[in-house]
Amino acid sequence: MIRTPNPARGSSGETHKSLDAFKAFCKEIWFIPLIAVVIAILILVIEHAQAQIFAKFFSSFIYATLIGFPTALILNWVGFHYTERFPRSIFIIFSGVLLFTGIAGTFLGAAIIRMLGIIPPGFYAREVRGALPISVVITLVVGLSVTAYETLRHRLQDASIQLRTQQMEHERANKLLAEARLSSLESRIHPHFLFNTLNSISSLIPTDPKRAEDTVGKLASLLRFSMNANQASLVPLDQELKIVRDYLEIESTRFGPRLRYEISVPENLGSVKLPPLALQTIVENSIKHVAAQRTTPVSIAITAAQHGAVCDLTVTDDGPGFSLADISPDHGLANLIGRLELLFGESAQLTVNRTPNNLTAVTIRISAEHESGAAQ
Repeated sequence: MIRTPNPARGSSGETHKSLDAFKAFCKEIWFIPLIAVVIAILILVIEHAQAQIFAKFFSSFIYATLIGFPTALILNWVGFHYTERFPRSIFIIFSGVLLFTGIAGTFLGAAIIRMLGIIPPGFYAREVRGALPISVVITLVVGLSVTAYETLRHRLQDASIQLRTQQMEHERANKLLAEARLSSLESRIHPHFLFNTLNSISSLIPTDPKRAEDTVGKLASLLRFSMNANQASLVPLDQELKIVRDYLEIESTRFGPRLRYEISVPENLGSVKLPPLALQTIVENSIKHVAAQRTTPVSIAITAAQHGAVCDLTVTDDGPGFSLADISPDHGLANLIGRLELLFGESAQLTVNRTPNNLTAVTIRISAEHESGAAQ
């Protein structure tokens, strides 16, 4: 019956959580009279009562009820509000509550018993002295036992909820990764892409067979990486850059000298971990919406820089720019944002900005803590 806060919920739902805890308490409140009956019988057995059994049973029931209901209500409130604040001393707080309700309930119970005429006038103090030790001991034993059981039960429930939440997030991350892999693979094997690439390769064979052969190898490498992208949720930056470079070289056979690109990444950042095809998705967006939409030269730059605890990976182009608020949920960048959120939480983000020289910069910001971590 002791309710503890669920850490899986946010602070904005405090009122709703309190209402849920109170409703759950009301559902279990029937248990208190049952405990009162058991305790009353236990007291009769302890005292070896033979005379006035009904009066003693009724008196014990009054004590147990007057102590049990306030104890359950107060412990429920204290457990909900203070278990997370004082996890190491919460049982000391519970013991203090039990001691207080046991003593207060005994005094109140003795007064009611006197009012009902169960004990004669002038025997109130004697009744309190006789009932107080038994009431306090039983209250502490029963109260702490029930409290320990309920606390462990709710911790198990919270752990189960957290485990289910983590499993759902893991499944969602795998789904997004699979969608990214399939989306990338579909774009790689799209008839137009293959037609343009193969057409470029065929035109290179008579004049530049070596470059045609290299382009075939890059295409195979790109397709292989796309198909294997679901084997790891994170890849090193230098591996991602190799795929990006292959992709740009393939597109260079299509756009020729119109496509100019530069990759400037310090070698010491090659171990930075990021989702597979993350930079390639951004570069592909520049190719689709900038290079393929005009006949004038296009410049794409890929840079990386570490600033303290974070690392910025930036793709810059000279296109007109766009806003993340305008992209559709099935857009490649929307998928990338979801993967970053699941893999890195608040320590990673994707931003789009216009630079002072009127360029569009798409930046992935990743916590430096992931720089040397193993892929998940």
